[in-house]
Amino acid sequence: MTNYEHTLNGFPAKAGVVIIGASAGGLKLLFEWSRQLPVDYPIPIVMVIHRNAKYETNLEAKLAKEKEPMQAGCIYFAPAGYHLLLEPEGTFSLDLSDPVHFCRPSIDVTFESIAEVYGPRTVGILLSGANHDGAAGLQAIRNQKGFAVVQHPQWAEVPTMPQSAIDSGAYDQIAENPKIFAFIKGLEAYI
Repeated sequence: MTNYEHTLNGFPAKAGVVIIGASAGGLKLLFEWSRQLPVDYPIPIVMVIHRNAKYETNLEAKLAKEKEPMQAGCIYFAPAGYHLLLEPEGTFSLDLSDPVHFCRPSIDVTFESIAEVYGPRTVGILLSGANHDGAAGLQAIRNQKGFAVVQHPQWAEVPTMPQSAIDSGAYDQIAENPKIFAFIKGLEAYI
């Protein structure tokens, strides 16, 4: 299935959380977007990146902590060296189990965990990266009737992660960077 659509159709009925996974080549874009979101953005955002960096955003941005409840208006980062999980009651859990695709935090692990809690209200976005992390996590989101978006490989600085998700069919939409950001901003209407 190779459907490189240029629009994002089929929004979820309600969006409860946005999860974004990125690695090599995705960090600058990810933080550029986060600076452009309004302070009162009503959906929590969880970012799993394969290395941590500090950037300014309009929303409160912080490393997720053990037993911290996830709240709207905040961007949470998976801490370096831990898999980030979400407990059924909506609090974060940090896990030291083995790396997945040589990564801890693993995008797959976080996507799968949050999809189990939020089900069809989960929106997963996979950006640039140099390994195969994220494809299985996007499929888990789709299995729970959530919505999976993959960055178009031609727009990715390192296309391996998006292409892996596309090759496995683990997506609902493939989109260019401006359309993904417009989609994130537009989710406010779907809460």
